[in-house]
Amino acid sequence: MTNNGLSLIDTIPAGSAKTGRALVVVAAALVLAACSSTVVREPSRGGRTPVRVSTPKYGASAVVQRGDTMYGIAFRNGIDARDLAAWNGISAPYTIYPGQRLKLYPGSGNATASRPPVSRPVPARPGGATPVTGTPSAPTVRPPVATAPSRPPPAPTAPVSSGIDWRWPADGQLLSRYVAGEPTKQGIDIAGSSGAPVRAASDGVVVYSGSGLVGYGELIIIKHNDAWLSAYGHNRNRMVNEGQLVKSGQQIAEMGRSGAARDMLHFEVRYNGKPVDPLLYLPKK
Repeated sequence: MTNNGLSLIDTIPAGSAKTGRALVVVAAALVLAACSSTVVREPSRGGRTPVRVSTPKYGASAVVQRGDTMYGIAFRNGIDARDLAAWNGISAPYTIYPGQRLKLYPGSGNATASRPPVSRPVPARPGGATPVTGTPSAPTVRPPVATAPSRPPPAPTAPVSSGIDWRWPADGQLLSRYVAGEPTKQGIDIAGSSGAPVRAASDGVVVYSGSGLVGYGELIIIKHNDAWLSAYGHNRNRMVNEGQLVKSGQQIAEMGRSGAARDMLHFEVRYNGKPVDPLLYLPKK
């Protein structure tokens, strides 16, 4: 197991010459896959999968770089990882390869757009003559239509209850709050000292552990259920690997300043791939 992916080794029962040869072939294939791909295997969960609401980016795509994962690319683009996988015909455990191009939209990507009206030529009259009318009528002057004053956008509402028992991921003063629509404030920043413990905000599985997302430094992403993720950025040292199960309160990293101007933790909560205000879910201090 590495920070860039998981090596999964299946056990094939021996018992015949054919089985022995199959074991060798499968083992070789798994070694090759581990060198060039990233695999995250998650624990199975019962129940219906919630409806996802990812916003496609029609015409856009992402090229997989070494160390990328499906969850990392989805996180970077604000898309649910399962939607991204479905749009590209990739099934669990979401194996991707360096150089692979992933569409950030479903189907053929033909977004519905309004077209300008097409002017049709007026058929000519017999003889090519243009009918002559009397005095040309004055153009009709229409009174201006009063427009309603623009209203401020509605305040963002919290998603449905997560059903997750959240806890603070670090001790320290709150430096920065979440601001909807502000790319640099999609979570909260918590002050601290270098090496201070960073803990999992709830039970889950690590779906990303790396430094490939610009602006986050050493980053860890934990998947709590089919709809909810949490992210921990600017760490000095990552202590968990992709595919690892973690418990609420377990130390997963040491606080640092990778990709930041000071020692702090950048913490995000995402619902169906979209950032939400962590303070709506963390316990009140």
